[in-house]
Amino acid sequence: MFNIRYVTNTDKSFWFTLDEELRESEFEIKIRDKRGYIISDDDNPIGIMRYNVCWDIHPFLTLIYLDESYRGKGFGRQAVLHWENEMRGLGYKMVMTSTQVNEEAQHFYRKLGYKDKGSIVFDKTPFEQPMEMFLIKIL
Repeated sequence: MFNIRYVTNTDKSFWFTLDEELRESEFEIKIRDKRGYIISDDDNPIGIMRYNVCWDIHPFLTLIYLDESYRGKGFGRQAVLHWENEMRGLGYKMVMTSTQVNEEAQHFYRKLGYKDKGSIVFDKTPFEQPMEMFLIKIL
C-alpha cells in the first residue's frame, strides 16, 4: 500500500543509495524545509522525491526515483499527485519539473497533465548531457 512521508535524518543511508548527486548539506535542507519525501509500500521504503522552489515562486520537482521493481505500478503517480496537492494547499498556482529528452520520464509527466515549455542544452561545458526539457502544470 502506498505511503509517503517527509524525509528525516534516520533515512539518510537509504536516501543516498538512490540519490548519489545530492550534497549532504542539501539533504539537511530537504529535512529542515520538508522538501524531501520517502515513498513506501507499506513500511518498506521504495523511493524518494525532492523539490526546490524555482525563482522563489514555483515548486520545481527535481527528482523522483523509485526502485525499479516498483515502477509502472502507480507509486510514482501517487507520489507526484500527493506533492501537487500539497503545493496547491500551500497556495502555489503552478509546478515545474524537467527531464532529459532521451529519458522516458517525459511521457510519465505528460500523462499527469504536464506541458512542454522549453529546454536548455549544456553542450561544450563540463556538464554536457542530452537536452534538458522543462515541463509545467497549472494547479
